[in-house]
Amino acid sequence: MPIPAFQEIMLPLLKVVSDKNEHKMKDVVDSLAKSYNLTDDEKKELLPSGVAFLFENRVHWARFHVKKAGLVDSFKRGTITISQRGLDVLKKNPSLINLSFLKQFPEFNEHNATKNEKNSIADSAGIELTNDTIEDQTPEEIIGNAYLEIRSVLAQEIINKVVSLSPNYFEKLVVELLVKMGYGGSLKDAGRVVGKSGDEGIDGTINEDKLGLDIIYIQAKRWKPGNVVGRPDLQQFVGALAGQGAKKGIFITTSSFTKDAKNYTPRNETKIVLIDGEMLARYMIDYNIGVTLQQNYEIKKIDNDYFGEE
Repeated sequence: MPIPAFQEIMLPLLKVVSDKNEHKMKDVVDSLAKSYNLTDDEKKELLPSGVAFLFENRVHWARFHVKKAGLVDSFKRGTITISQRGLDVLKKNPSLINLSFLKQFPEFNEHNATKNEKNSIADSAGIELTNDTIEDQTPEEIIGNAYLEIRSVLAQEIINKVVSLSPNYFEKLVVELLVKMGYGGSLKDAGRVVGKSGDEGIDGTINEDKLGLDIIYIQAKRWKPGNVVGRPDLQQFVGALAGQGAKKGIFITTSSFTKDAKNYTPRNETKIVLIDGEMLARYMIDYNIGVTLQQNYEIKKIDNDYFGEE
């Protein structure tokens, strides 16, 4: 089933702790996951940032809001206990507890971190939000998804730029990227562009390590999207590697590979790594090739170790 939004979790969370006992949040998360029949894969699904589990994050935000409304208390770190107000709410048997429901409590309105705060977060990041986005997503999800969208747009811009480059410039870019990724050390010593008559389909080489104990051969296809690389292209590249007595190659294209090409495995010991346009753009962003930092945001959380008294 789809992972429930954090607002949908508020009422089930209250019911889990309705026995008046003190519960560890870890146990609450596990109990709720079971009640929703979440699979192991769903429980392991990450936020867009990749730094936390999506469902666990939504449970903690549900706890945050109901606590601000005075429905639960937290007397120890990482624990939760239902309050008398929370018990009173459950006695009324509500069908749903969400942000609108919580606005009846003055404490929640004083501290609420809903639409206005999320809009403030989004505005500072240049993110346009819809009402559905504001209501259904946690702040981490809003920022994380917006970040992914920005990367996606940037990646497409990169591919458009790269496709317009001259063949020689593109081949130099590829070698520079591989050096930035840690192959061979310095650009001067590690890689070189071949790309000339008689190159037999080899566009460049890169040392696999700083000592140059092995060489990786590069084929770079600066093709427009839609002009896909097929299995025959890879077979030709393998033949070129054999002509060089090489066993390792990287085939890079600005377009994509056919299914047959992706499934192709040379019968000899030759190993080929395939990098399509999407991966190429992602690597260029990650290793700062052709891009520059526009703005930097830091997401911080409380350091509980600092505030420990022991």
